[in-house]
Amino acid sequence: MDRSHYVIRGGLEGRERLRLLARVMQPTTLSLFERIGLRAGAACLDVGCGGGDVTLDIARAVGADGRVVGIDIDDTKLDIARAEAQELGIANVEFRLSDASQREGVPEYDVVYARFLLTHLADPRSALANMWRVLRSGGVLVVEDIDFSGYFSYPDNAAFRRYLALYSESVVRRGGDPNIGPRLPVLLAETGCERIEMNVVQPAGMTGDAKLLGPLTMENIAEAVLAEGLAEQDEIDRIVAEFYDFARNPRTVLSVPRVVQAWGYKP
Repeated sequence: MDRSHYVIRGGLEGRERLRLLARVMQPTTLSLFERIGLRAGAACLDVGCGGGDVTLDIARAVGADGRVVGIDIDDTKLDIARAEAQELGIANVEFRLSDASQREGVPEYDVVYARFLLTHLADPRSALANMWRVLRSGGVLVVEDIDFSGYFSYPDNAAFRRYLALYSESVVRRGGDPNIGPRLPVLLAETGCERIEMNVVQPAGMTGDAKLLGPLTMENIAEAVLAEGLAEQDEIDRIVAEFYDFARNPRTVLSVPRVVQAWGYKP
């Protein structure tokens, strides 16, 4: 399975970033699940599940009579997810090595979900078509993804602006779309969804995990930035250091990228 299109580091270090991201996004993602009516006993698929944080939240929500499958292309993250599920005693969840390009499967899920996956894909329509294929009639397809152009800070900061440019260009060069968020409802419509709805969320603050996500992400895209020839290591080190200083200053404001939530139903 090809991970070369992902600009963000995988493995154990990448898992720690995802853990912080999960803490930042958990309130708004759980609220999304309430809005779509995620119910006990549902069968759910989490596509691009990473370390399984959301997968485990879904498993808790659907209860012992429900089941959840999380798929990802990162063996290390999946192994960690399996261990954490076992440690927490969550038995209605399974993690599989697979990716969004898999075209096999039958309609067996009531909910198919993906967060921060489509932004990295050269062909998000194909991925959504595959998710649609395994969704039951009456089921809901749910996606959350970023609009990097909506990122903000106060006051302005040079390291922050350089991070925005490096991240966006790295994603574009590898075939993704860093600003895919506003496209999501149309992509769902093209897939065949009906009764499409959307919502926009954006955690921000003067302290806390939301501020640290940016500099941590800058650290985790260093390899991609170097590989694409967008910056040298000394510049990356300087950006990371300055960005952390900015994020840790209690008199500054920093957001995460604007996040679009969109969902629609299969007739």
